[in-house]
Amino acid sequence: MRPVRRRTIFVPLLLLAVLTAPGAAQNAPLDRLQAELERLAGTSGGTLGITAIHLESGVEVSVRGDERFPMASTYKVPIAVRTFQQVDRGELRLDSLVTLAPGDLHPGSGTLTELFHQPGVTLPMITLVELMLIISDNSATDLVLKTAGGPAAVTARMQELGLGIRVDRPTVRLIADFVGIPSLPSDDVDPETFRSLADAVSAEDQAAAARRFDADPRDTSSPREMARLLAALHRGELLSPGSREELLDIMSRTSTGPGRIRGLLPPDADVAHKTGTIGGTTNDVGILTLPDGAGHVAVAVFVREASSDIPTRERAIAQVTRAVYDYFLFTATP
Repeated sequence: MRPVRRRTIFVPLLLLAVLTAPGAAQNAPLDRLQAELERLAGTSGGTLGITAIHLESGVEVSVRGDERFPMASTYKVPIAVRTFQQVDRGELRLDSLVTLAPGDLHPGSGTLTELFHQPGVTLPMITLVELMLIISDNSATDLVLKTAGGPAAVTARMQELGLGIRVDRPTVRLIADFVGIPSLPSDDVDPETFRSLADAVSAEDQAAAARRFDADPRDTSSPREMARLLAALHRGELLSPGSREELLDIMSRTSTGPGRIRGLLPPDADVAHKTGTIGGTTNDVGILTLPDGAGHVAVAVFVREASSDIPTRERAIAQVTRAVYDYFLFTATP
């Protein structure tokens, strides 16, 4: 486990009023946090859903917790869970080498595309998992997903856990559907071909495709189900201790979306998380380790159908996360 460190904490005025009320230290009213989250959700410029679960006490708070949202790249968390499950079963080795072909290079966070100069490049599976989670590389994601047995295998694992989290498409098809490419030749389409197909889609058709994407049940989760998945991961219910620690360590090194869950937390806050962004969707999900032994919080924040700019959505995510962080920090029972 990572060591607990002391933080300098800013206490919002609303929370300070809660904490100084008679008996607040023992039983701060959760409805005040609920009201504040609902207020902050309205500042996102879209539809914001959040679920936060204090893992030691089981106390939970949600706004639109059971509504479904496009996961975007946060769907890489269930893909990673399935992958590490294979490792625990002896079906996959993280040091096994994967050879990349030109058709394995897909649009989005294209570090592999930038580094790929000729066929025959090989990388260990653990490097692909790190690229998938830390910088959200889509080429790495689709290679990991293929090795994990494909979308159906990931969704089946979620169903085994009693979760309705759906993984239905590799990123190359998910993005193709979002931009309105009517027919993708295969999952192995190279970047140049993908770009030419995307360029052929009119702005009107792309806008219509984006609206369909927002209403599509594929590759979606509710905030509550994603938070439950993260809670089960933290509690050691999904993976062996070694795989659990490895996965959480990788997620703690996520470099994308610093203005979201991490945005208003203390600079040294202990956070293991994964972001996701596509069109009007802006997400962040993760596990917060509270200082001074106050416990842990699994939090999932999704924003869909937003007309605002990304900084506005990120600010809303940061604000609801900070409200949750402070509430459970100051009300958790040691």
